[in-house]
Amino acid sequence: MPAKSKTVYLCSQCGFESPKWYGKCPACGEWNTLNEEFRVPEKAVSPTSRAAGGSAAQKIGSINPLGEKRCQTGLRELDRVLGGGIVHGALMLIGGDPGIGKSTLLLQICQHLGRDLKILYVSGEESERQIKLRADRLQVDSDNLYVLCETDMETVLEHFRLDAPDLVIVDSIQTMNFAGVASSSGSVTQVRECTNAIMRVAKSADIPVFVVGHVNKDGAIAGPKVMEHIVDCVLYFEGDRNTSYRILRCVKNRYGSTNEIGVFEMRDRGLFEVENASKMLLEGRPTNVSGTCVACIMEGTRPLLAEVQGLVSPTGFGNPRRMATGFDYNRLSLLLAVLEKRGGYFFSNLDAYVNVVGGLRLDEPAADLPVALSLISSLKDKAIGDDVIAFGEVGLAGEIRSVTNAESRINEAVRLGFHKILLPYHNLRALSKRDDVELIGVKMLRDAYETLN
Repeated sequence: MPAKSKTVYLCSQCGFESPKWYGKCPACGEWNTLNEEFRVPEKAVSPTSRAAGGSAAQKIGSINPLGEKRCQTGLRELDRVLGGGIVHGALMLIGGDPGIGKSTLLLQICQHLGRDLKILYVSGEESERQIKLRADRLQVDSDNLYVLCETDMETVLEHFRLDAPDLVIVDSIQTMNFAGVASSSGSVTQVRECTNAIMRVAKSADIPVFVVGHVNKDGAIAGPKVMEHIVDCVLYFEGDRNTSYRILRCVKNRYGSTNEIGVFEMRDRGLFEVENASKMLLEGRPTNVSGTCVACIMEGTRPLLAEVQGLVSPTGFGNPRRMATGFDYNRLSLLLAVLEKRGGYFFSNLDAYVNVVGGLRLDEPAADLPVALSLISSLKDKAIGDDVIAFGEVGLAGEIRSVTNAESRINEAVRLGFHKILLPYHNLRALSKRDDVELIGVKMLRDAYETLN
């Protein structure tokens, strides 16, 4: 007699399981995320039989490492984000907004990888004809690229074994499903089971796999968080679809740094690398205008220059408005409080807006000083010099605290023609004197703006 199925409710955000429905998930606190699933209990397996069929433990000294051999994708920006290239047996998840360029990027690298590798492109969203039209536009015509349009996971895994590819691309994981799982495609159970199945094949056969994941309305990858824990690398595509620039950011990487980013430009023939990202982010910068300051941040090992714009205006409401684009809103509120308490600049009756040009997001504490300077410049309606760049962390006492990689930031600023750099005083003491740039060390926030004038 078949086992009786039971109804459970799974949270699409965190994977929390409950026998009854809740409007708010007790685990992650999200609303309306518990979805009904039907589960058939698995047949019990004795511990003895399970142990007999498992793999044997090995001494770590007896394991023969094959060495870290990476495959180059043909895009240096992507190789940088991956930590130097694709690792054999790695399971990589790439997410982003619809139309941001995920499928374009993965199909584009097939041209270079197809010279030496056999590639299986599994698509559950497009037909063979649609993929061929996109491949012609991207000038991808490799003879080692095989296309499979299938949504049944068991069929896909069978092709893994029969075709023996060297690289697999699954686009997307939300379209895959197991016929034996009593839930629809894209559900928590289906996504988890399909990802687990792909992971097992990738590790056992030493095949690198790219998996495309959809994102929810908040920008996070849709599905249970356990999916991101299973994979080896998680990549996010960022940027506005209305602009041509895209940023590929790594948030998890078992084989490299998680701080690297890659910058691309979307054109009619695909994604092209932006080698000089700082120059791109500073294009069109206004001259002799108040409320702008150039910041230098570190993204992994790469220093990036970005324009920070601040605007202060009298409020027309009872409570002043604060808005930040590309900068943390809570950090902006903290800086405004420090500027009033420690610096003597009053914003209590003024609206304050901060914008980071180019779609970049400044999460590093070194961006505090340029944001504060842009707000002071707008408040006083006096421009900061066009050849000035600033970096430094602002403390609650109004002090400017030191940051890392000061030498790399200075070299990048000098390369792009900046002649005056405002930096923490403690960083200045550790640097040797230079004749090609004027280094100005500051200790307190209240002295930073006056030092420039």
